[in-house]
Amino acid sequence: MKTSAIRSSLAAFAFGCALLLPVAVHARGYTPQGLCGGYARLDIGSPAGTCVALLADEAQGLRAPRRILEVAPGRYWVVDMGSWEPRRGRLLEMVLPTEGSAPRRARFSVLAEQLDRPLGLVAGPDGKIYVGESGTIWRTPIPPPGGALQRETVLDGLPGDGTHPLKELAFGPGGRLYVNVGSDSDACRDASSKQYALPCPDLAGPKPRATVYEAVLAGPDYKLQSFKPFATGLRNSVALTVLQDGPARGTVLQGENSIDYEDVGQPPEELNRLQAGRDYGWPYCVGNRRPARGYENRHDCKATEAPLMLWPAHVAPLQMITGPADSRFAGQLLVAWRGHQPPGHRVVGYKLDARGLPSGKPIEWLAGWSPKPGMRPMGRPTGITVDRQGRLLAVEDFNRTILMLLPDAGAAPQK
Repeated sequence: MKTSAIRSSLAAFAFGCALLLPVAVHARGYTPQGLCGGYARLDIGSPAGTCVALLADEAQGLRAPRRILEVAPGRYWVVDMGSWEPRRGRLLEMVLPTEGSAPRRARFSVLAEQLDRPLGLVAGPDGKIYVGESGTIWRTPIPPPGGALQRETVLDGLPGDGTHPLKELAFGPGGRLYVNVGSDSDACRDASSKQYALPCPDLAGPKPRATVYEAVLAGPDYKLQSFKPFATGLRNSVALTVLQDGPARGTVLQGENSIDYEDVGQPPEELNRLQAGRDYGWPYCVGNRRPARGYENRHDCKATEAPLMLWPAHVAPLQMITGPADSRFAGQLLVAWRGHQPPGHRVVGYKLDARGLPSGKPIEWLAGWSPKPGMRPMGRPTGITVDRQGRLLAVEDFNRTILMLLPDAGAAPQK
């Protein structure tokens, strides 16, 4: 997440958790506008013939939901970070009601508590679910409804301090698990904003930060074989995915949350195609291999890897997934942009081209999400998934909601 966003969100999260807010009538700032598939309908832009449904909010106990994944038919696991304070996170299970009066709401049970700033939530090739806390990665089989987790540590001792402690996870072919280890600071500066001497300490030594690591899991029990840096110079890779199909199968993609300039239009965010052993420039370079402020003539940015695509400044990509083959999102890279500036607060898709790589202009799936007093707050999407029925779900941390894109039964037929 951007440094400025962390500052603004930290106070809000801590305040909400400390006061144990009473149950709210509506989600934070949202006023329902009728019904969408039996749920409360929200005024959020979406394609013609669709609507956005509110499945849950703080009335169901949500504090700061960050990730969501359907782990079995009709069973969704939700990572709720709680706040930026350690040990406030939870792993929840959500089920959707099939009957009852409208507007309906999702139901939740708590699977695990006191998690330390959890984020990553992925299904592994062994059929287990992997969870990334700030300092550890663990996995568990999917228990029957109401059953207990069987937690097994995969990686431990990961750095959980600094500005970017969150661990995103993405599986590639051959039991390869990619893990974000974000930078300690925004731009390799100390608490007084003074630049450290070169090289940046985050990038020094055998265990650098600002790096995506590769863990290799093998054997019938998928035991850890190795864990080493894969690609460096990446400020914070909370948007991380691996292409599963097509000519680019196995390609690791990273959405870079770039250095947090105060300028509205600088620096651009990046979509990077990660390759083993390559350097992607942080903190010395931004955008298309241009020197970052304070590093002019101090580093050869031409020796770093160029981005696959530039995105608008401050859109803050917080998760990326590829659309399932049997859904309307097939052949797309889907991205949650949380950023507060105009290009942000939306969920977009990029079509995969003949090379199997994202290209072209963004397709807006959830947009028009600027604040509208009395109607809606600014959108804050932090996590997305597409379930077995091909429905797009999104979670918002600051607004404490879970949303779903559904067909609009009241819309006029498309001609």
